[in-house]
Amino acid sequence: MKKDIIVPAAGESVKEADLVNWYKSNGDYVNRDEAICELETEKATLDLTAEIDGILTISVEGGTVKVGDSVGFITASDAKPAAAPVAAPAAPLSNSAPSVPATNGGSSTYAQGHASPAAAKLMAETGVAVASGTGKDGRITKSDVQNTPAPIKATDVQQTAGAQPVVALGFRSERREKMTRLRKTIMNRLIESQQTTASLTTFNEVDMTAVMDIRKKYKDAFKEKYQVGLGFMSFFTKAACNALMEFPALNAYVEGEEIVFHDYCDMGIAVSTPKGLVVPVIKNADQLNFHQIESAIIDFAKRAQAGKLTIQEMEGGTFTITNGGTFGSMLSTPIINRPQSAILGMHNIVQRPMVVNGEIVARPIMYLAVTYDHRIIDGAEAVRFLVRIKEQLEDPTRLLVGM
Repeated sequence: MKKDIIVPAAGESVKEADLVNWYKSNGDYVNRDEAICELETEKATLDLTAEIDGILTISVEGGTVKVGDSVGFITASDAKPAAAPVAAPAAPLSNSAPSVPATNGGSSTYAQGHASPAAAKLMAETGVAVASGTGKDGRITKSDVQNTPAPIKATDVQQTAGAQPVVALGFRSERREKMTRLRKTIMNRLIESQQTTASLTTFNEVDMTAVMDIRKKYKDAFKEKYQVGLGFMSFFTKAACNALMEFPALNAYVEGEEIVFHDYCDMGIAVSTPKGLVVPVIKNADQLNFHQIESAIIDFAKRAQAGKLTIQEMEGGTFTITNGGTFGSMLSTPIINRPQSAILGMHNIVQRPMVVNGEIVARPIMYLAVTYDHRIIDGAEAVRFLVRIKEQLEDPTRLLVGM
């Protein structure tokens, strides 16, 4: 029996994907439910798994594939094939050219002469070129690069008498990388957002003393009870949800000549990953308590780093929060996550001088920013929205009573 490996549908708007990596080689034995290749769509990265036990045959090594395409097949087999015995090297014949050992009976493999990711990076950094490797099936490994002499630099050349002195410029290199599908999608959507909305950003500052005091007082008991830390994001998410219910235009979006309002909050949380920014969505965030929000955010962050988020988890948000403060950002103007109409930007917390009851004191201050679509949101509405968030965070008891 033969089972085709089909590119699956990964969302209504996803019609094609990039086949970026095969975890197995042509002819390998694979087990059912074992990951065999990696696909990258415009929204997420996903693994294809084997549907049966058997021998893998690869039809498409890589590149762009469409939903429904077959990239290979698995021939059913109950037992793994026995490993081929390694033949002893034949004695060299006199007066003959040295023989070159053959791989897999003399035929080359996909891995032969290809560098592993670590080896490719090291070659780009050092300028060392390696043509063949000692890894499995001839793959070039990091140790192959390390054991190959580096190219001679200008500073290593012996100056001859009367020659002009050599200027030591150091080692200079450059490299090109093909833009991933996810990065191209991020690029196009950010440009679209800037070109199709009347974006405007307003700022405010919030004194984080009260929130930090609550976290300090309850963080150990909270962690013991819920097995999750009490972070800042749950405070901001709850405060934003309450403010959105009061100022619904910031929780709406434009569709043709209509404004679509929502009486719920599906909160997008921007997460940075090695492949780019993704925005998983906490559905019905306005109905969740603090530990449920914190648990959802931690789960999203872990799976985003591993590339395990699904398309469905990144669709349908009504508002987004992005936290540049985790990287040290003091102030920014975030870009609206279309088709939404507003986005809240958090920043780092810094001790700043504040006047409190006529005295100058040091307080932990965070600058907040909300970028909004001025086509449907008036400036006064956006400012009052941000003030409402400020009031709730500076007096967190408001979060309990929805004020």
